[in-house]
Amino acid sequence: MAAPRITTALVIPELNGQFELQEVRLNDIQPDEVLVEIEAFGICHTDLSFAAGLLPCRPGAVLGHEGAGKVLSVGSSISDLSPGDSVLLSFSHCDSCPSCLSGHPSYCHSFNARNFSGCRPLPVHPDGSIDSSSFLKSDNDPTLDPCYATFLTPDDTNNKPIFSQFFGQSSFARHTLVHKSCCVKVPPETNLALYAPMGCGMQTGAGAVLNSLGVKPGSSIAVFGVGSVGMAAVMAAAHIAKAKTIIAVDLQVSRLELAKKLGATHAVLGDVKDMKKEVRGICPPVGVDYAVDCTGSVGVIETMIEVLGTRGRAATVGAPGFGKVVGVDVMEHLTYGKEYVGSCEGDSLPKEFIPFLINQHAKGNFPMEEFVTFYDVKDYKQALEDSHNGKAIKAVLKW
Repeated sequence: MAAPRITTALVIPELNGQFELQEVRLNDIQPDEVLVEIEAFGICHTDLSFAAGLLPCRPGAVLGHEGAGKVLSVGSSISDLSPGDSVLLSFSHCDSCPSCLSGHPSYCHSFNARNFSGCRPLPVHPDGSIDSSSFLKSDNDPTLDPCYATFLTPDDTNNKPIFSQFFGQSSFARHTLVHKSCCVKVPPETNLALYAPMGCGMQTGAGAVLNSLGVKPGSSIAVFGVGSVGMAAVMAAAHIAKAKTIIAVDLQVSRLELAKKLGATHAVLGDVKDMKKEVRGICPPVGVDYAVDCTGSVGVIETMIEVLGTRGRAATVGAPGFGKVVGVDVMEHLTYGKEYVGSCEGDSLPKEFIPFLINQHAKGNFPMEEFVTFYDVKDYKQALEDSHNGKAIKAVLKW
């Protein structure tokens, strides 16, 4: 791209969860970036948490991390993508730290800095912490430096940086500059709108079951929270991992009914008085083999750990925000041999796992179309309202 250009984006003017369609200006493309014309993007709960200021953000931000579109141009260091390619977008990673090199890029040492800082990748120490020694002033905030922003305010006399390249993509925009590590090339005939949520929600839920927990055939699992991530976990457990008993837990009856349609064998309302007793009644005598929490609620996480049986394994994929602490009965954890792990992005290698899930969808094992609702981008207010009130389990906006 020879010069900055104006495009349209869904912007969060204030950290109050309210969005507006506004013009923004694209910065110049860098060698490791791809200019993508977004065709569709999913709305994820994480986007809404940042937009409401529950997670660190700035007014004027362009969020979005479930984008899908066509490549318009590529930076000078990129050889595996070309204009016209179809891409699904996932998270940013460095491709050089031990985690990335061992096939676990969602645990990239600089994951937080690359995906949550609201700017292009910052210089980091080997442990992933930001290296401020390269900045001109010790108190300088590089996220406010226009050079680190992919979006700028439309007035070129101002050159004010916008909180951008969220998850390496900021895909709530018609055009966006994406870090190369986010791009998953897919065949030209791929249904980009349907598969846009693969970049986060779908791979997170399915990956928690298949990668992080390693659910075995004939086993039992409880899924706490059956929004889009939980539905992905249910489908993966039922049709790919071949678990025998799959307990869906949620506060909404309609979601529980859909979860049973998608593969859950049992449904439990989340406000039941004694969840441990309820789960043990389904999986006697001591509870489930596996469990996954998709809510990010500390109380729900503690309950999830309680319902684990002997040598049971549990994973959290819901993001409660930094600084939240979960209480564990250490003696019960010890004597039952329980395990509790975190699962970021389903411990997925997107360039392999997303095509795998698309193939599973083609085989009928991952019927995500059952809970994806499409909206024109101009109807974003309705999409957001439906996402908030639970009418839409996974809202996808199309340009």
